[in-house]
Amino acid sequence: MRYLSRRQFLASTATALVSSLALGPSLAYAQQSPASAQKLKGIVYTADEHGNSVSAIDLASGRVQTVPIPISPHNVQSTADGSRLLAVGGPAGDGHGHGANSAHDQKETKGRLLIFDAAKLSSGPMASIQVGNHPAHVVVDRAGQRAFVTNSGDNSVAVVNLAHKTIVQTIKTGRYPHGLRISPDGSESYVANVEDGSVSVIDTSMLTEVARIPVGKTPVQVGFTPDGSRVYVSLRDENSVSIIDTESRTKIGTIPVGRGPIQIHATPDGRFVYVANQGTDAEPADTVSVIEVASDKVVDTIRTGKGAHGVAVSDDGLLVLVSNITDGTVSVIDAAKRVAVATFRVGRGPNGITYHHSRKWGDRRSTFRIA
Repeated sequence: MRYLSRRQFLASTATALVSSLALGPSLAYAQQSPASAQKLKGIVYTADEHGNSVSAIDLASGRVQTVPIPISPHNVQSTADGSRLLAVGGPAGDGHGHGANSAHDQKETKGRLLIFDAAKLSSGPMASIQVGNHPAHVVVDRAGQRAFVTNSGDNSVAVVNLAHKTIVQTIKTGRYPHGLRISPDGSESYVANVEDGSVSVIDTSMLTEVARIPVGKTPVQVGFTPDGSRVYVSLRDENSVSIIDTESRTKIGTIPVGRGPIQIHATPDGRFVYVANQGTDAEPADTVSVIEVASDKVVDTIRTGKGAHGVAVSDDGLLVLVSNITDGTVSVIDAAKRVAVATFRVGRGPNGITYHHSRKWGDRRSTFRIA
């Protein structure tokens, strides 16, 4: 399976979508019922890779802001305090964005990590830091001091000091590192290596790879359970999810899911894992598989938009947010009812997605500082 390239995406959706970025930041509103609107809260951000933009959704009001940025972002991540938004990607308008497939069939392209004031997205990035070739994902530690960026084209992870805006370490991984997450206790980061069927384990203190775990064909993203005892890994080309026991650092099981699973996220209570199934270019999927951790079985399948890609879960576990790359939308799932209760139109080709529970546009309170 191949991710949609920017050119392919634009060609296939030109008659269905109208760009909201022609002149600058845009505002849109969700399709949702009054009843569902009462329950929605928090801010959702998406990396609109094919539109060279980021979008911010205020769930309570239904207001959507889409802002052009100088990269084709593949992933976004909010800091723990909600004051900053981080985005990574290649140069805007480069014709392909982040790795259209898992083979290195593209020219090397140095990417950038952008840092935004989350309350002032339209003001542009506060900082722009050059990272490696074809950056895919970014995560930030709980203190908001360091970011970890996967450089797919370099087979490495860059560690960025956010205050000094410098790379302090580059860590070698398996081939074509893509999704990564930091363990709940902050001691390790697990990295999905697409091309060699493995997951790299990085010690976040020593900043070195301490293990590499075979998991299966084409791992794309990882998700920790809240207690840190397990990591679930999406295997795109196997239509399945692998389970890693973090104490033994071994694969202990595999669970069949939908077609082309991409991002994956556990609920805060540790009972369920949500998996977005993107499908293929020719036949985009529109489902999310719900894995019950106790049984390690899929207990439900939820319909979303076409090309379900990114997954985030609200801090209280009530909402699951899914970016739909083909439709250019975000689906909001009521976790109790296991049904999509709202759909938001964002920028073109939304990939990465992140959620913060209380951030309000215009709220200037922050503990995060950039020198």
